[in-house]
Amino acid sequence: MVEPCFVKDIDCVLITGASAGLGEEFARQLAPRARSMVLVARRADRLAALAGELAADYDVKIRCFEADLSQADQRVQLHQTLSEKFLHPDLLINNAGMGDYGTFVDADWSKLETMMRLNMEGLTHLTHLFLPAMRERHRGAIMNISSLASILPIPDFAVYAATKAYVSSFSEALRIELREDGISVLAVCPGPVHTEFGSVAARGPGDAFDGMREWFYVRKEQVVSEAIRAMDAEKARVYPGWQIALAAAGISLLPLALLRLVMSTRPRRINQPE
Repeated sequence: MVEPCFVKDIDCVLITGASAGLGEEFARQLAPRARSMVLVARRADRLAALAGELAADYDVKIRCFEADLSQADQRVQLHQTLSEKFLHPDLLINNAGMGDYGTFVDADWSKLETMMRLNMEGLTHLTHLFLPAMRERHRGAIMNISSLASILPIPDFAVYAATKAYVSSFSEALRIELREDGISVLAVCPGPVHTEFGSVAARGPGDAFDGMREWFYVRKEQVVSEAIRAMDAEKARVYPGWQIALAAAGISLLPLALLRLVMSTRPRRINQPE
C-alpha cells in the first residue's frame, strides 16, 4: 500500500464551477498554495476577472476554460486540452453543480436532466478522465462537493438530494478503491450557504429556497476553509460548520420512520397553485 501523499504545496489544482460561490472561494484560498490553477465554468468573463485578481496577488499561473460540464464532449475537450499542455491536476475539486427547488411532478424535465448530468455524470466523468494520471504518480486528491442533503430525503428538493446521495456514496467507495494508490478522496457536505445556488434552483419569483433559519447558514469562507483542512488531514467526509456537523450526527441516529415524519413536517415555501 502506498501512503497518501499530498504535500502542502499543490502542483496543479482544477476547480469546476469556479466563477462564483464555493468554487470562487476555493480558488481564493488555494491560490497562495498552488503553483498553477485551472478554473472552469460557463461564465468566461467572471473567470477572467477572478484570474486577473489572483494573479496580481499571488505567484500562481492561472488558466481559464469556458465549458458546460453537463455536456460530455466539453468534458472530454477540457481533458484533452489540459493533457496537450502537460497540465495534470494533483487536486481535482468537483464543485460544479446546480439545484431545482419545487415539487417533482411540476418540474421541467430538461432542468432535471441537466442537473443529473452535471451533479452526477459530470463529476464522475471528470474523475474518470483525470484519475489515471494521479495513479501513475501515486499522488493526488479528489474533493467532491456533496451536501447535507445527501443524507436526507427532502421534499421539493427530491432529485437534487438524490444526486448528492450519489456523490457521497461514490466518494466513499472510490476512497476505498484508491487507498493503495496514495490518492485521497473527500466528500464535502455543506448545509445552506449564501451563494447564487438558491436563485438558480428557483423556478420563479418567490420560489427561492429560504426555508432555513439564518443561524443554520454557514459562511462560504468557513465551508472552504474546513474543507481544505479536512483534505490536508485526509478525512473521508466533512460537514463544515458546527451546526451542520451536529445536525448530521443527529440525523444519523434517527430511524428511517422518524426521519420520514420529520421531513413531512418540514416547512415548504414554494408557490402553490391558486
